[in-house]
Amino acid sequence: MFAQTARYYDRIYAFKDYAAEAAKVVAIVEAELQTGGRRLLDVACGTGLHLEHLKAHFDAEGLDLSPDLLAIARERSPELTYHAADMQTFELETRYDVITCLFSSIGYMTTHDDLHRAIGRMADHLVPGGLLIIEPWITPDAWMPNSVHGMFIDDPELKIARINSSAVEGHVSIFDLHHLIGTPEKTEHVVEHHELGLYTVEEMTEAFIAAGLDVRHDPEGLTGRGLYVARKP
Repeated sequence: MFAQTARYYDRIYAFKDYAAEAAKVVAIVEAELQTGGRRLLDVACGTGLHLEHLKAHFDAEGLDLSPDLLAIARERSPELTYHAADMQTFELETRYDVITCLFSSIGYMTTHDDLHRAIGRMADHLVPGGLLIIEPWITPDAWMPNSVHGMFIDDPELKIARINSSAVEGHVSIFDLHHLIGTPEKTEHVVEHHELGLYTVEEMTEAFIAAGLDVRHDPEGLTGRGLYVARKP
């Protein structure tokens, strides 16, 4: 999905304060973790910008499905271990004290079965007492179908215009991100197709409970989208 835009990913999302978000995660862990361990796995770690800040506090590892994003993460923090795997099916030898899945990546689970499988896989990789911290995608009532959105980057040697119209089919949000990317060498048009499941708080909570976790929901979370903090008994 990100093969053609991976090199621009960090610039496109430069508005995100990864340091502040990671600090909030650290604060939650310091207040609630009871295992005594420091092993952390960041699922859907992308280019590793959260890990860049989390690694100072944990024995951190990353996991992602995109080889292009993982390549950037490895360049950023080559001392860390990374796993190329699907969040629904991954199987690692290590069990972790903390597992994070941030920036709404869980939304790419577009069916209830997908959602339950992914949360179940993460739960299975926790040690008893470990924490699973997931930042959700937008809830169904907050999604705005039939709307148009744009963002623009105007750097000296990089120009990006990203436009998308939002749609919905059932409980799935759908949007094609049209990127017009200009560099001194060329200008290209790249389209990324995204589909993310729209789940209520109740549906998300149910998935954690089905995985055997005790869960609480923070409506604000790291960025205003909410946050689920779950503990393995």
